[in-house]
Amino acid sequence: MICSIFLIELTAYQVLLSTFGSLALWRLKVLSLEQKLKACALDPHWLAVRRLLMAMARAESAVGDLEATTLRSQEQQQQEDEYLFGWNPTPGIVSVWANRSGEAVVWRREGERVLCLRERFWPWVLTTSLADLEHLGRRLRPVTALPPSPAASPPGLVYYRELDGPGGTYRFLLFCDDLSRLERLLLQGARRRLGRRLTSLAELEHCYAVGPVEQYLMQTGQVYFRGLAYEHLHRLQLDLETTALDPHRGRIFLAAVRDSRGLETTLEAPHEEDEPRLIRELCNLICQRDPDVIENHNLFGFDLPFLEERARVLGVPLVMGRQGAPEAARRLHRYQETLAIGPEARRRLRYSVAGRELVDTLDAVRRHDFVVRDMPSYALKDVARYFGIASAERTYIAGMDIVETYRRDPERVRRYALDDVEEVDGLSRRLLGAPFALASMAPRRYERLVSAGPAMGVLEPILVRSYLRAGAALPCPSGEKAQGDGLYEGGAVHLFATGVAEHVVKADVASLYPSLMRTFAIGPRCDRLGVLLSILGRLTDLRLQHKEAARLAPPGSIEANHHAATQAAMKILINAAYGYMGAGKMALFADSQAAAEVTRRGRAILDQVVGALRARGLALIEADTDGVYFAVPPEWDEEQERSLVAEIGSGLPPGIRLEYEGRYRAMFSHEVKNYALLTYDGRLIVHGVALRSSRAEPFGERFLRRALLATMLGKVDEVRAAYLETVGALRSRALPAADVATQVRLTKTPEAYFAARQTHQEPAYEALIRAGRRHWFPGERVRFYRTAEKQYVWLPDENTEEVPAGQEWLSLASTSSEEETPLMAVERARQTSKELAERRDYDVEYYIRLLTSSYAARLRKAFAPEDFEALFREDRQLALFAETRPLEQIQPRWIRCQLPRQDQGESKVTGETGSKGDGT
Repeated sequence: MICSIFLIELTAYQVLLSTFGSLALWRLKVLSLEQKLKACALDPHWLAVRRLLMAMARAESAVGDLEATTLRSQEQQQQEDEYLFGWNPTPGIVSVWANRSGEAVVWRREGERVLCLRERFWPWVLTTSLADLEHLGRRLRPVTALPPSPAASPPGLVYYRELDGPGGTYRFLLFCDDLSRLERLLLQGARRRLGRRLTSLAELEHCYAVGPVEQYLMQTGQVYFRGLAYEHLHRLQLDLETTALDPHRGRIFLAAVRDSRGLETTLEAPHEEDEPRLIRELCNLICQRDPDVIENHNLFGFDLPFLEERARVLGVPLVMGRQGAPEAARRLHRYQETLAIGPEARRRLRYSVAGRELVDTLDAVRRHDFVVRDMPSYALKDVARYFGIASAERTYIAGMDIVETYRRDPERVRRYALDDVEEVDGLSRRLLGAPFALASMAPRRYERLVSAGPAMGVLEPILVRSYLRAGAALPCPSGEKAQGDGLYEGGAVHLFATGVAEHVVKADVASLYPSLMRTFAIGPRCDRLGVLLSILGRLTDLRLQHKEAARLAPPGSIEANHHAATQAAMKILINAAYGYMGAGKMALFADSQAAAEVTRRGRAILDQVVGALRARGLALIEADTDGVYFAVPPEWDEEQERSLVAEIGSGLPPGIRLEYEGRYRAMFSHEVKNYALLTYDGRLIVHGVALRSSRAEPFGERFLRRALLATMLGKVDEVRAAYLETVGALRSRALPAADVATQVRLTKTPEAYFAARQTHQEPAYEALIRAGRRHWFPGERVRFYRTAEKQYVWLPDENTEEVPAGQEWLSLASTSSEEETPLMAVERARQTSKELAERRDYDVEYYIRLLTSSYAARLRKAFAPEDFEALFREDRQLALFAETRPLEQIQPRWIRCQLPRQDQGESKVTGETGSKGDGT
């Protein structure tokens, strides 16, 4: 009886423990029960009780292990979060200013209030040795963490902390109360050691440093926007309207301003003497409204350079910064940076002001197009239409007509300018959520993350911060060449068939390279702390949580937008991890051997997917890195397609997910990564530079899209009609010059081009020279066409959103008044640009040849050779080719999948091209 009671009591404690029991309470109770049981060892229930006690002992051990594992897991997650988000919980930081003397000012938002805090920090430099500072003697002192506070430290000393790491790494962290002094001391020692002249720390491979704001954020573990959503930011948009493009010849006559707190107004200077007042009112308005962010489209390329130059000429100080910063820092100032977005990386002018983040939405547009590569233009109006944010009531005025329109109808220009800033706000909402979220992770200013590359500009600062926090030395690429250098084989690329496929499916391995890195623990060997893989794993987990939270939140709510932007930012970082690892000597934590292992496994995964599709009899079209296009039988529906992808995906290694990405009515396969897709709802998607180009002539682009659509629908008669109609429009000169003009981005300076002009002439530059221009800027976009006299005519664009202005204005301001500056030439030519665009004096035969050789030729792989030749001849040539088949008999080279019936044996893919046989 007593044992029965004990049995019930033990069972109750077992249930309690399995739910949420305390190990300490459990152990005490077991000891108590064991004492009681000594008195009833012969009770018939004793054996059952004893068995239960033994089971409970095993459970106690398991729970103990679970508690320890849970504790370790919590500690690991906390460490990963510190790697990713920093460790300082300071909320609401909206801007940071810091200088080379260790002064920092931090602005924090609390609702509608902004608090300002002044701090001191230690400027620092990383180096691989102390050899260049030996001349300091006793003025070089070791520390175990940070030096004493700057106020308590004697001036002129240099402190160093030896970080944990092998020789050849950045294992000495140097501190000095003035970064410029520290750099001078390092250069002085390096000159003595190397025996040569040195002017910059960048010339020393064994030294590593970042800017003052990044130094402060890394040292303190703080980040921007902790606890804030994008909608909490106070953003202000401004746009200038000017009488000319060149501030030496024109002035500001209107500024449109709006903000996210309801302001919408214009400041105007109808007369020349009003311009200084307008500039002062603009600065006062900015300071009064006190925004966190100032935005515009081409802010750095046009508005701020123009404003700066006009203010300089008129003697108006541009005090736009926040209270709390030193007076000099509150004024707008300029600096140079290398703009590294895609293949058009170049140096350009940037601006900054203390307490506010300056954001150019043109940067965000370029970044977006670097991924999608389908934007027709970067001009604000075109971009707004592309994203569907242009209002139906939007006011449009041609750039050259704005000044004259203002004289006649100022209200219309006001509406036009306010529509501009409203569209900038729409672009910001659409494109800047991800950079906002990245700023809550990376120790960099928000304004820099809008244009920063995700690998070097975001991941590397996070890695550097993590290593400094851990007291670990950073790898030095020059000291670890075996890990950072060397070529390796990339992803798999297969072109299985060219022609036109019907009923196409795309399957894609979700985040293949990061998934492989995480699944197989492939990280840089030089990452001794494993930070990159830790970040990658944590990002992947958090991204899934944010995706689900965005799905569950009310559509359009602050919560939904916040979670959607955060998961998008995390996706950017996840996908950048492999590229960073394979970046060679540019990246501190590069490892080409590890990158090669990732691509090797990636090729094996793709081969497995391709093999599974081939074994099932599907018609393969193209496979590239992590995805594959294939054709399915025409009778299949979407459910069958999804089932197939799920079945094949189930055979992949754990952690690797094959996803059903989409289905298409047809696909024109031209080359690897160059194809056109036709959706089931009739949309045409063109991918790859072989089928589209930023320099495409409008008439050719229109023809190609029409012909592609007709080809994929099998409407060969419409392909022929599109060609003949375009030829006819050219021969009758029904098209204006603007329709045949091409557009290119200049890459050469005037000096470089004139030096090589005698041996090699290029149409874009010749068009400018013929128009009287002797100056231009690398990066400038130029439109031109060829005349019947074989001359090239420049067609100035009407928009000013990409005018590559800025520092060039200052460099050309001292030129003779008789010499024409580039922007003066732009402006003069724009006065007649409408007339030029409507001219009909182009070289007809040249553009017909271009239509055939450049645009129609892109369809060559869609047809048999003799059919292609028949389709793209003019009517008057057909009589010379009697063997040409009738038009109604011509068909594209079809890529079709027809699975035989089950009772017909093994599945087989059949391809057909009308009467021409196998399409694969």
